[in-house]
Amino acid sequence: MCSKICSCRSRRVSRRNTRLEDLAKLAGVSISTASRALNDSPAVNDRTKQLIWKLAREHDYPFRRYMPAGPVGAEGVIALVTPRPQGREGRLSDPFFLELLAGVGEAARERDCDVVMSHFSPTSYDDLTAAMNTRADGVIFLGQSTLHPSLNRLAQSDARFVVWGAELPDQAYCSVGSDNLAGGRRATLHLARLGRKRILFLGDLDPPEAMQRHRGYLEALEQVGLGVDPDMIMEAHFEVESAEASVDSLIRRGVKFDGVVCASDLIALGAVRALMHAGLRVPDDVSVIGFDNVPFSRYARPALSTIAQDTMKAGRLMVSKLLDNTGAVGRSERIPTDLIVRESCGG
Repeated sequence: MCSKICSCRSRRVSRRNTRLEDLAKLAGVSISTASRALNDSPAVNDRTKQLIWKLAREHDYPFRRYMPAGPVGAEGVIALVTPRPQGREGRLSDPFFLELLAGVGEAARERDCDVVMSHFSPTSYDDLTAAMNTRADGVIFLGQSTLHPSLNRLAQSDARFVVWGAELPDQAYCSVGSDNLAGGRRATLHLARLGRKRILFLGDLDPPEAMQRHRGYLEALEQVGLGVDPDMIMEAHFEVESAEASVDSLIRRGVKFDGVVCASDLIALGAVRALMHAGLRVPDDVSVIGFDNVPFSRYARPALSTIAQDTMKAGRLMVSKLLDNTGAVGRSERIPTDLIVRESCGG
């Protein structure tokens, strides 16, 4: 037992005493190249930089102190990476993503950390590995896209990341996200309690979050004894124009509905526009509920009823799980959703 303890202590001491010369030797480069790589010099290629940064982390070499100082001397750096496709078209101008970015930024500022938005959009396991090989202290992936299996694989070798997204079966990585299932169910039940009988679900069914909102919708219909009508499930991307076109198509086909559960507030806004263009009144003829509670929802006409997601709490949780990571994969968490009743559902 004593020899094992001594051996562990020896390894810890040797790792703490790693020198620049040691890193250079491990990487098979000159000392000057190792120094330039640690300082992110453009004279060193990306592959070599990533190798040296990886070695520096593995051997507890405090290379952040040798990096160019930031304007306020940040205690750490968090990288934000957005996989494609997102279901929301991967646009950071999406109002919900702006709210989520604000939540992460505020939480990072409380911890004296900088936040870096990466231009990189991973589409494979190799891309995810490359995204991790940066000088950042950790990475927040804004969405799972189609990368769930690759994220599971990544978690086996590197736990310095957290994902904004759904919790999926057999998940091996840490994710933070809203309780989408409960949100979709609550929105649908509210419209049913208002007496709506033909309730449309409008949204993209590919992203994991939207799929869970759709499941909540189906569970609510079953709970109140309303049958599932295939005509009442309409796909629409997370943008106003797509939703407007989908609802317009339904109306022109003569499909009747008196309520709409939307997978986002942008989709809800598009639905309202199509209904008004067709001469239908919201909420007198058709009740509409969105999802996200982005700032414009309360200023729309009529003001949108919606399911609120707590982006400030989400930001705090993701930053905390990332910076307080002890090397193990953190526990995934669901954030409660709230029904915000405004004018568009009529009660």
